[in-house]
Amino acid sequence: MKKTADAVLFDLDGTLTDTEKYYQIVWPEALEHFGYHAEPWMPLELRSLGRPFAPLKFKEWFGEDFDYMTVRDYRKGLMEQMLDKHGIPLKPGAAKIPHWLREQGILTAVVTANDEERTKRYLERIGLSGCFDELVCANMVEKGKPAPDIYRYACEKLRIEPGSAFAVEDSPNGVLSAYRAGLRVIMVPDLTEPDENLQEMLYARLDTLLEIKELFL
Repeated sequence: MKKTADAVLFDLDGTLTDTEKYYQIVWPEALEHFGYHAEPWMPLELRSLGRPFAPLKFKEWFGEDFDYMTVRDYRKGLMEQMLDKHGIPLKPGAAKIPHWLREQGILTAVVTANDEERTKRYLERIGLSGCFDELVCANMVEKGKPAPDIYRYACEKLRIEPGSAFAVEDSPNGVLSAYRAGLRVIMVPDLTEPDENLQEMLYARLDTLLEIKELFL
């Protein structure tokens, strides 16, 4: 194998786990509970959107008096109910590719908009606890995705240069974050394909995580 990277960094929701489809259900339900109506495109814009951008987005949509934390906490409860009912499905290749990369001597990390407690709990449930060299979560940095902070911090923790790493993402906000941080971005689209502008930021667009192997062979 020809090693072309020091590390591969993975988003969680929509990249390793097939859970973004649930957020498209629970965000509208949470908003409706508090008397708001979500257009179908709104939850798509929320994928991997971190602070302070998510609260600002809701105020843009629903006004300055929108109580983001209250609605988000209610949405979290709905999401936990959804996962308790349906489990946490994995994306194709998610159970294999982190192990394969580490076997090749390549560092791995999860870089997610989830908080640390939930990230560890989810990885334990899907059998991937201990499979990554680092877990980097939204609450560890000042600004979440699409700002570059979280990917820069991940590279600092791994003690690597951003240009020597790949980031694997499924959504525009995630791609923007990794690209702005200087990583080579692999997109495995989940709910939407990259548009022309996003396509220009990508090192590769793959159908499944398993195709990552081909980049190293």
